[in-house]
Amino acid sequence: MALRTTGSVLMVFLWSVAVFLWLNGWSVTYTTQSICALKGSTVKLTCSYTYRIGHKVTSTFWFTKWGTGVEPEDLGQDPEYAGRLEYHGDKKNGHNLIITDLRERDSAEYKFRFKTDQNGKYIGSPGVTLSVTGLQVKVTGGHQDKTLTCITTCTLTGNPTYIWYKNGHKVKEDTSSLYSVYFSDADSYSCAVKGREDLHSPAVCQKCWSVIYTRQSICALKGSTVNISCSYTYPSYHEIKKAFWFTKWESGKDPEDLSSVPGYEGHIEYLGDKKSDCTLRIPDLRLSDSAGYRFRFITSGERFAGSPVSLTVTDVVLEMDPTSVSERENVTLTCRTKCTLDPITVYSWYKNGHPIPNSNTYSPVYRLFSVSSEDTGRYSCAVEGHEDLPSAEETLTVTYSPRNTSVSASPSGEIVEGSSVTLTCSSDANPPVDKYTWYKKNVTSPKASGQSYSITNISSEDRGEYYCEAQNGRGSMNSTALMIIVAGKQTSILTAAVGIKVVVLVLILSGFMWFRKKAFKSTSVTRDTADVGQGDSSPVYDNISGMAMTPTAAQTAATVDQDDVHYASVHFSGSKIQEGPLYSTVQLHQPQKQDEDVQYDAVKFNRSSNANQPTAAQTADKDSYVLYSTVNKPRTKKT
Repeated sequence: MALRTTGSVLMVFLWSVAVFLWLNGWSVTYTTQSICALKGSTVKLTCSYTYRIGHKVTSTFWFTKWGTGVEPEDLGQDPEYAGRLEYHGDKKNGHNLIITDLRERDSAEYKFRFKTDQNGKYIGSPGVTLSVTGLQVKVTGGHQDKTLTCITTCTLTGNPTYIWYKNGHKVKEDTSSLYSVYFSDADSYSCAVKGREDLHSPAVCQKCWSVIYTRQSICALKGSTVNISCSYTYPSYHEIKKAFWFTKWESGKDPEDLSSVPGYEGHIEYLGDKKSDCTLRIPDLRLSDSAGYRFRFITSGERFAGSPVSLTVTDVVLEMDPTSVSERENVTLTCRTKCTLDPITVYSWYKNGHPIPNSNTYSPVYRLFSVSSEDTGRYSCAVEGHEDLPSAEETLTVTYSPRNTSVSASPSGEIVEGSSVTLTCSSDANPPVDKYTWYKKNVTSPKASGQSYSITNISSEDRGEYYCEAQNGRGSMNSTALMIIVAGKQTSILTAAVGIKVVVLVLILSGFMWFRKKAFKSTSVTRDTADVGQGDSSPVYDNISGMAMTPTAAQTAATVDQDDVHYASVHFSGSKIQEGPLYSTVQLHQPQKQDEDVQYDAVKFNRSSNANQPTAAQTADKDSYVLYSTVNKPRTKKT
């Protein structure tokens, strides 16, 4: 993978191969044993390895620290390297470790370790010795004829080319680290390595002019605020007339004060003074603010400009690998920036716009292990302190075969012959189910295809168990079987129901008649004959024969105080025997009262298709059976 850095990057590639640790087919091979790299630059450590057939590599990592009796610490978990490591490799062979923005304390021996599924643990030892150095200018020679040497603490790898600067301006480029000059009191000199011109050595001078930056290279986040700190010196007998920052300097022209350049007006703030401080502040950084910034000051007799400070403004980008996986696979999320943010950065991770619990880490890498469908969603990342500026979201898709496959029927319940039913198959799957197939249990060939299956004009042959098969590119699943029960025709079921209701009503009427007879006999025995002639002389109807009977005197007397009379009548329009209404009366002994509340209940039954033909007397109500019931509620007699 190509390495992204600010400006040119010094990359070290030594192709001499040294093989360490060879035992029964196990080995680790590094491309070089030692590297000397420049402070602030980027380096890549590369290795490959072999292992015995039958083993499977389960983990790989680089490390520098290994205590006695403990496992070595994965370099990716060390906060000192947070945001500065890029690890690229697989579980088969090639592995590259990239370290950006090198610091002198990164100097160490780096080793590679891998483990297998059979408890194999192997280390490539000795590893790669990395030395990180800065640049210094050493001055030797006479009073004014000087020899300048650009020195380092180790021999830089790759035969570097040196660049010399006088008073901030490039004056020489050579493979030699030596430079002979006539060193005046007013001059300053510094050196750099070609490809990393932004990493100057500190300037040396006698009574010199100088601009010194705290950092030669700055990486800042879009939307944040950056201070480019610097100081400057000049002979004490000079007076500062003007001091400003600029980014462009055309040959033969004076540079333009950045504060008056369109786009920067009101966007930058000069915090310095006209003595020694030249700090520049840029708030609400934009990607377009990335540039080389230089400070310039003018005295009563001289003009001086410092070397450029490289400012890179970056946004946060989330990289997801891969973006579509099957369940139980792993996913790697990497929160990337164009440059290495300083100070050490803490990364925050989000799913569907909400923070992922316990996900904050110094590492820009976040891994999802053995994902499931619940991990599907939109992911983003942000830098701590700038959570309002998250990366653009990346969507993770987790695919899986059909599951929770089921069948529903409409209408549900018992199905009547001659009707229709629709079966619908539903299933959870990703990608969605692309094929539904319908089967009847114990039948080999499929019945139909499609998410719905309709059975019309159902007959007894259609009864049985039905199920569906849901299928997508990941697999298939059968539903549980649904039993279809086919009943007889609906009309015969209704006729039977009506018959049952009539039988129940006949039983109720028989009870009423029995109760009426018992009440009538009891009243006839106890009634005082002195009351004869005061009662109701209405006829009483026998509820079986339907014949009218004239009440006797005793019967008449028995009804004097019975003002509550219960009637029940049933009209059977389909009967051949009964041609008139059948009445049943039940008389209860109650105190006499003047007012009667009469309630009527009527129940109407539609004729059965098999009913007998009505007689002439029944024609007026030939379509129904009607049951009338009257209930006279007792009241207290009024005086």
